Amino acid sequence: MGLHGYLALWCAVWGTMALLGYGRSLAGMTRAQRTVRVTGRIERVGEPRHGGSGKSGIPVDVSYRPPSGGQDVVVANDGDRDETITAAWTGREVAVLYPRGRPDAFRLTGYCQEGDRGPGWPAFALFLVYAGVVVAAAIDRGWPWALVGFCGPWAVYGAYHLPGNVRDTRRRRETLASMVAVRGRVIAVLEDVTTDGEGSTVTVSTPVVAFTTREGTDVTAYCPPGVPDAAGACGREVTVHYTPADPAVFSLDRVAEHRSLRTDIPVNVVALLVIASAAVAGAVML
Repeated sequence: MGLHGYLALWCAVWGTMALLGYGRSLAGMTRAQRTVRVTGRIERVGEPRHGGSGKSGIPVDVSYRPPSGGQDVVVANDGDRDETITAAWTGREVAVLYPRGRPDAFRLTGYCQEGDRGPGWPAFALFLVYAGVVVAAAIDRGWPWALVGFCGPWAVYGAYHLPGNVRDTRRRRETLASMVAVRGRVIAVLEDVTTDGEGSTVTVSTPVVAFTTREGTDVTAYCPPGVPDAAGACGREVTVHYTPADPAVFSLDRVAEHRSLRTDIPVNVVALLVIASAAVAGAVML
């Protein structure tokens, strides 16, 4: 089988996956569509164990009322369900997810908004089919087709999302400006050890900070990335800048975040110009 045969097989396989995925989505059979999502409320917040794994999330007890009604149910994350509760305080609303008819297989997440229930994976499979077609065109008609085929859609995608990125950056600046400062303390450092492809071990340290807002809310949360000497941060006193409307949005270094935001938009614009220029160059060379 030649190169074109492999490309045809590639497109056939991913095309079939896309069709199956879209079919499952239309039939309401995807995992997201079969998941029951209810809003729970944190009743108790525990203290993470120093040196434990950061994959388990902050230990909490959550109460929720089943969609069928009845009494409230109280569940606790036990470290075996890959919860993603990275910021917790008593009274915070979180989402409880479980397969339809199996509330015992619940999992918790701090995002109460409805997740993506659309055909995300089928769309990705369709993109892989498109990539195979572009590669075949580049082989048959010359490499400028690769520039047009790949850079053209990326340029359109970037131009479509650039205004949204600008708005998000402005909102983040406004959020940083509205933050208030309180004292906090790192109460634990969680560690996860992984092994890369060469056999080397990599340790990821995640400090956990506890602070009390000016409104009197006791918050326990994972620190954002970039804490200096994260492995030895346990017991360190820090200044926490938090958002009064949502204490889960906080920063330990507002100056560094402001500095990072100043470069976000120029970098996006330059990347868009480079990609668009490559697409135009490919079209000229056709």
